[in-house]
Amino acid sequence: MKALQKTAISAAAVALLTGLGSISAYAEEAAAEAPEASPITANVTVVNDYRYRGISQSNFKPAIQGGFDYAHESGFYIGNWNSSISWVGDNAVNAGVKPVSAPIEMDFYAGIKKELIGEGFASDLGVLQYYYPTSGLTTTANMVNPNTTEVYVAQNFTFGPVTGFGKVSYAVSTLFGNVNSSGSYYPDLTLNYDTGVWGLALNGHIGYQYVAGNQANKGTYNSVLSNSTLYSYTDWKLGVTKDFGGGLSAAIAYVGTNAATVQGGYSYLSPQGKNLGKSTGLVSLTKTF
Repeated sequence: MKALQKTAISAAAVALLTGLGSISAYAEEAAAEAPEASPITANVTVVNDYRYRGISQSNFKPAIQGGFDYAHESGFYIGNWNSSISWVGDNAVNAGVKPVSAPIEMDFYAGIKKELIGEGFASDLGVLQYYYPTSGLTTTANMVNPNTTEVYVAQNFTFGPVTGFGKVSYAVSTLFGNVNSSGSYYPDLTLNYDTGVWGLALNGHIGYQYVAGNQANKGTYNSVLSNSTLYSYTDWKLGVTKDFGGGLSAAIAYVGTNAATVQGGYSYLSPQGKNLGKSTGLVSLTKTF
């Protein structure tokens, strides 16, 4: 855009000095010479705590994240996103089994996104594979392989300065290591409001993680507990994003959940006995290329 503006200004100067041609002709030539936007984009983020659906994935520690996306003009897209994590190994500690090494989350996704309703209203259908390279993983009565496959459908919308999307994700495999949890789902709604001031946008999000199935009671009695009772919850986020231009942005947010307490403890528990779904503040910095 800067190159186009500079060329148009130069064209105006030439037209004024020579009295020949027109500004629009020079502008059209400049536009023709401008490079097309690349179908491939990349991003990298640093954040003080990796929260996914409201639950800390890094035990309240900073995480580094990044990935890339390819978007075809037909609407087809494919991408990969990665983040440092600790929760798989932490769950092994909580279960009292041998140590597990699983320092990274790798997400692979593909889908198609088309403006079927109208401009600014893109419909999105895709599949997402969460992959956790692990070493030393031992499945237990209450924990299986954390790798998860979800299908999702989303509807994006634009109303002036307000943008957002409604989305439903459905697990066609077990969900993040919870036994018998195929069929879990996560509906969520995200809203963004461009204030038009200093590149600031207000962000809001709410979602509900339903975990299907059941598992053996970890307590004294030989019984069965519902995964829904143990692990289903609502999460939310309120925040502000600052666009610095050039693909650089920063965000601050306040997030939380109503994840339940079970048998005197937390449903989502750190090895230090803390609630991984407790309310907290987040600060992140993102660069898009």
